[in-house]
Amino acid sequence: MSKLSVLRVVVSVTVAAFLTVTSFANSVLAADISGWQKAVSTKIAKKQTYPRAALRQELEGRAKVEINIDREGNIVAHAITSSTGHELLDREVPKLLKRVNPLPAPPADASDSQLTMVVPLAWAIQ
Repeated sequence: MSKLSVLRVVVSVTVAAFLTVTSFANSVLAADISGWQKAVSTKIAKKQTYPRAALRQELEGRAKVEINIDREGNIVAHAITSSTGHELLDREVPKLLKRVNPLPAPPADASDSQLTMVVPLAWAIQ
């Protein structure tokens, strides 16, 4: 643990660059979508933690998670589309999603009753 106390722990979320939102009506302004993506990214980043067991083992990894949300921002389904390669980190994903649920509601002009987003998550020790 002494080695880990010297290391700086970095947990990153790069949501905005990789969000995929399907079937938005043409009337939705890009600014509305951008603002919503930033709000989602901020909420996830604030709630993401590094599992202690993974820290002790110095495990690092990146995952991509597809989440489906409803019009109120509730996460109704999720799937890990790209694993971190470590069970300890992959098990953190549903815990994180539970902590961030509900997400900020999508823009009012969005016409779909459900939205799908791909969220990349990273756990890194530096």
